[in-house]
Amino acid sequence: MTDAINRTTIQATERVIRSYIRRTPVIAVNGADFGLSDGPVDLKLELMQHAGSFKSRGAFTNLLTRQIPEAGVVAASGGNHGAAVAYAAMKLGIPARIFVPSISSPEKVNRIKRYGADLVVQGERYADALAASEQWLERSGALPVHAFDQAETMLGQGTVGLEFDDQAPELDTILVSVGGGGLIAGIAAWYESRIRVVGVEPEASPTLHKALQAGRPVDAEASGLAADSLAPRRVGERVFPIAQRHVDRVVLVTDEAIRNAQSALWDVLRVVAEPGGSAAFAALHSGAYRPQPDERVGVVISGGNTTAVDFNR
Repeated sequence: MTDAINRTTIQATERVIRSYIRRTPVIAVNGADFGLSDGPVDLKLELMQHAGSFKSRGAFTNLLTRQIPEAGVVAASGGNHGAAVAYAAMKLGIPARIFVPSISSPEKVNRIKRYGADLVVQGERYADALAASEQWLERSGALPVHAFDQAETMLGQGTVGLEFDDQAPELDTILVSVGGGGLIAGIAAWYESRIRVVGVEPEASPTLHKALQAGRPVDAEASGLAADSLAPRRVGERVFPIAQRHVDRVVLVTDEAIRNAQSALWDVLRVVAEPGGSAAFAALHSGAYRPQPDERVGVVISGGNTTAVDFNR
């Protein structure tokens, strides 16, 4: 199955979903603006995607390329995937039921409601919501749309790599936040080790880090500031072989580093990124990842569903 996630199939997927997604911008900033070494850093602003994150790419891929039953679709999510599936289902006129845990941020929950999906809050963590969604799946006959461990999901997320490659072809390294691994698997499959693809995870939820150490997906801690998007307990079974083959390494960052990265993105660029969406930049900003001289680094800012800015004040 993982052999089906490659440059050819990602290109084909991009053609299918092109009219439903945004080609998100890449902005070249000077690292010195953030107190880093002088030189360009390319930020892929995927938080400007429909529904606030890259997840809409995988959601549309699933709904446009798979046979949808009359019962519609069901998804479990920490929030962003649920919002993306709800948005895609709304646009395509498909019934959707979304299961989220109680830790999901209010902004993500509100997005799901606004898009008209049937929302169910179940348990404290993503694994709880997933279990509840699987029970509903058995009763309803709806089509499951997995947040990361599904070929169509990874193909959709791989279009982030396709775009980034076209927009910033001179990159040596890309930093990518990792939860279940669908995004980094798609991006890594696109680049095929032509450049370094580096995963970034919170110390509080090191799913891919532990899997690479063990040589297989294993349970990891699932907590921390970014737990609603980067703490699925273990990396995907389909994700892992791609990551093992094409991901250069995984860097861990603290919750403090993530919080500081959020603040820096807002202070310097007026970019409002959620904790999970800021984790990859946190690796660069905190020094957890230190580029070599003249190394051109790109960073995927992967989500912006946060209530960090209150415009009513």
